[in-house]
Amino acid sequence: MSYRVTVKDMPRELRPREKLLDYGVDRLSDSELLAIILRTGSREKSAIELAGSIIAAFGGLRQLLDVSMEELCAISGVGLAKAAQIKAALEVGRRVALSSYGLRPVIRSPQDAADMVMEEMRHLDREHFVALLLNTKNQVLAREVVSVGTLSSSAVHPRELFKLAIRRSAAAVILLHNHPSGDPWPSQEDIQVTHRLIEAGRIIGIEVLDHIVIGDNKYISLKAENLLA
Repeated sequence: MSYRVTVKDMPRELRPREKLLDYGVDRLSDSELLAIILRTGSREKSAIELAGSIIAAFGGLRQLLDVSMEELCAISGVGLAKAAQIKAALEVGRRVALSSYGLRPVIRSPQDAADMVMEEMRHLDREHFVALLLNTKNQVLAREVVSVGTLSSSAVHPRELFKLAIRRSAAAVILLHNHPSGDPWPSQEDIQVTHRLIEAGRIIGIEVLDHIVIGDNKYISLKAENLLA
């Protein structure tokens, strides 16, 4: 008869929760941190093993930020409850990072906007359309993923973008999306979508300040290239 080792069967110094209490949170691996969030494993895997499978499936904790509930639930042993726990924990971390202890980042240039997302977006294998929502002082109120597309396109409807902006009482937005090819030069479709969003923003009183295309450690600002008009 096979016997599955659970976290409770491990020595105290190897259990994630006890390890955190005894040695501090910084001593835990990514899998151990995620195991604490999951709390329990599945019938086949311990919490640590399940956490390791999740991280391996998506390539790391950072990549989990843009993983959908459906993608998480596709992992054996992850149901809606565990997927919700993961998404909630990641969102807490994202909001803390964005708040910078109460000091909101200020966007003064396309470089500032690109720097906020470059490391996260440059390696994505699908197009992600992101909006930085700004107040009247160009401080970042929030960063929102508006849509996730395919290898070569990301459909964006004005309704989805400005619903998020209105909810956050944003005065302006900066649009960003990545090109998985690594070449940030905007396509004709990118330019057309930008013009449509600018027009929609004018109608409701929310200005589209720029659209930045992220490539592999480089970017193109449509505003800097005079492509917004």
